Amino acid sequence: MTLTNEPASVGRQNQKFTTRDMAMIGLITAVTCVLAPMAIPIGPVPISLTNLVLYFSIYLIGTKFALVSYVIYLLLGLVGLPVFSGFTGGPAKLAGPTGGYLIGFLLMIWIAGVFITRSNGKKWIDLTGMIIGTAAVYAVGTIWLSMQSGIGMRAALFAGVIPFLPGDAIKILLALFQGRKIRSLLLRIRK
Repeated sequence: MTLTNEPASVGRQNQKFTTRDMAMIGLITAVTCVLAPMAIPIGPVPISLTNLVLYFSIYLIGTKFALVSYVIYLLLGLVGLPVFSGFTGGPAKLAGPTGGYLIGFLLMIWIAGVFITRSNGKKWIDLTGMIIGTAAVYAVGTIWLSMQSGIGMRAALFAGVIPFLPGDAIKILLALFQGRKIRSLLLRIRK
């Protein structure tokens, strides 16, 4: 991956993955596999670091590569590796009550990535993208949780959204204020 001032996916839609691209995707996938299982169970939906890793991945490797990395992570979990929250894996986890959140993260990466890629460093645009992306995860996850658990939407909101708002706000702010700084540091190290 050529580290420039733009996210990796900008202007490279038709190019093949380089060895560096694959290494960066693999590194972000590995970080996701290490941090995502570390979860605090507070009900049917645990608190995890997955979305924090995903926010940072958009800044560090761009939207396209962040999506590829997350799909690899999902596939690793789908085949049974214990990479999902609580060190679980397998198709039952993806089809279970929290599966909607796992799938919703794909939307979050794409939505937040579109905003971050086009923001020209304007934090309010990055923030808007991460908030809308997170809202998309909440929507997909809440509907899925309601259907899978047989509970009403209100109960699903109180189980899968309300307890997470403060923590997710902190994760968004961490990524907002540190994402570009870490990317700049990587750019300087590379030179």
